[in-house]
Amino acid sequence: MAGEESVRNKQVVLKNYVNAGLPKESDMEIKESSVQLKVPEGTKDAILVKNLYLSCDPYMRNRLKQIEGSYVASFQIGSPINGYGVAKVVDSTHSGYKKGDLIWGITGWEEYTLVTAPDTLFKIQHTDVPLTYYSGLLGMAGMTAYVGFYEICSPKKGEYVYVSAASGAVGQLVGQFAKLLGCYVVGSAGSKEKVDLLKSKFGFDAAFNYKEEPDLDAALKRHFPEGIDIYFENVGGKMLDAVLGNMRVHGRIAACGMISQYSKEQLDAVHNLIYIIPKRIRMQGFIVTDFYHLYPKYLEMIIPQIKEGKITYVEDKAEGLESAPTALIGIFTGRNVGKQLVVVSHD
Repeated sequence: MAGEESVRNKQVVLKNYVNAGLPKESDMEIKESSVQLKVPEGTKDAILVKNLYLSCDPYMRNRLKQIEGSYVASFQIGSPINGYGVAKVVDSTHSGYKKGDLIWGITGWEEYTLVTAPDTLFKIQHTDVPLTYYSGLLGMAGMTAYVGFYEICSPKKGEYVYVSAASGAVGQLVGQFAKLLGCYVVGSAGSKEKVDLLKSKFGFDAAFNYKEEPDLDAALKRHFPEGIDIYFENVGGKMLDAVLGNMRVHGRIAACGMISQYSKEQLDAVHNLIYIIPKRIRMQGFIVTDFYHLYPKYLEMIIPQIKEGKITYVEDKAEGLESAPTALIGIFTGRNVGKQLVVVSHD
């Protein structure tokens, strides 16, 4: 529309699919386009948002592959990638949103995004907590921890809980939820710094560095001499194999992710599945979007816990959209400490 203000719109664009091996910064590029700060004329029920924070999440690894049949579509070469983020509404033709509203949900990895299906977004009501939390603790990662632990695993006080990738966006919350319920909780992570964090900051009863354990089965037996009731699965492969042999009767496994497998051409075999029969183990995969109807219930629980200091959350912030490719690929090698997010704008 003539006369409307046009501004720069920096974007993170996919250059190459990465079907095997670790993605590199060079598989993405920063491009610049321009955008008018109005929803295009004639576009109904849409909003234009200014992106504030972008979330780097493990599920995005599969979107960097050219694959079909996944629950989430591949990114498109030559187009901006997208993912969960926090944004402010700049203009709206949707009756449910007005200029200045804050939202979280799927948005583009760019400075401004036109969202043509805003019904998939969540309007932010609680602004008396850090806004960055909606990229993790109060967003998709928090819901993932809540659903996987409470809905899938049906935990009980006194049970033995093991969390892999325990210092990440989801794991750090699962451990705290379990402790608040009165469970015994052990987590594993990939560095001394992360292991110390699990014990000192998140209150895990014990933690170990899986990279320093030549025998994962022995490590689990050391920490769980009586076995594991609940395993929150984030890793897969050899870790899952070791856990299966250490589960207790009627144990539950919430299969949230398997990050050790996402960049492999040949997936690791799991040899210990036979244990699910005599031990009556229930193992369930889940996708958090199936449970978003529970978000109000989650907020009712978590907001008071945050305000009372019962829940703590560690974030790893990368500054500027230019840092986004490095931040994203870093989560696949464990470079981040806590929830990885990208700060696009502070206002």
